[in-house]
Amino acid sequence: MRIGIFDSGYGGLTILDSIRKRLPGYDYVYLGDNARAPYGTRSFEVIYRYTWQAVRYLFEQDCALIILACNTASAKALRTIQQHDLPEVWARDNGQMRTQDLRRVLGVIRPTVESVPAQTSSGHVGILGTPGTISSDSYPIELHKVCPDLTVVQQACPMWVPLIESGEHRNDGADWFVAKYLNELLARDPQIDTIVLGCTHYPLLLPKIQRQLAGLPIRLVCQGDIVADRLADYLQRHADLRGVLSQGGQCRYLTTEDADKFRQSASVFLSELIDVTRVEL
Repeated sequence: MRIGIFDSGYGGLTILDSIRKRLPGYDYVYLGDNARAPYGTRSFEVIYRYTWQAVRYLFEQDCALIILACNTASAKALRTIQQHDLPEVWARDNGQMRTQDLRRVLGVIRPTVESVPAQTSSGHVGILGTPGTISSDSYPIELHKVCPDLTVVQQACPMWVPLIESGEHRNDGADWFVAKYLNELLARDPQIDTIVLGCTHYPLLLPKIQRQLAGLPIRLVCQGDIVADRLADYLQRHADLRGVLSQGGQCRYLTTEDADKFRQSASVFLSELIDVTRVEL
């Protein structure tokens, strides 16, 4: 059985890349729901329905563990899937222990927020994310569970994902949008000393973000290595799940959009040529 990585588009490839570097031996399936992206501006109900469709599809592709490598899906669908949908799947098996009872679905928000308290000195934290992630308030809610005294300020960055997926993030024009959202965030709370990049696309803007923040005592929290380390720890603690995962070092790439388009766009995120298959959910 494999590890599935799901995103509404391409950003989850940054998570996949970090996970494969940390855990190269396992077999992976990446699924991008590019035909229905972006998720960030859609309603809770639509995001949940699309995400659950993708999760079920990955289960059908022999995935035992699925990572929602999408902050919007993690924010708006993960809890319902974990607490409602998976127990229903298990219940339909009449209580008999089967391989599918080992299925797990994890997100990227909880591992990220658990790393934050150790990084902030001022206790003031900024969150940059898509409109969907920001409107969900998932980061403040989860951060306050971990550390109730934190001051959390959020900033939606609606133009960053389109810039990245169109390849325009490399151009000088993207600097204006990077500065715009960072300045708006810091104007609301000048005491922020830690900023979470709450979207898996945003590492591609990291050089521009770092230049904009040059000279300021601000730490940037990127998700890839954090999620990869936490996944390694999770598998270490769950020998039953680890035992059913195949280890051939292979990765399949699936998209709901045109395969050639995905292959070309994925080159922005990956340093290798990939084979892609178009699927329908």
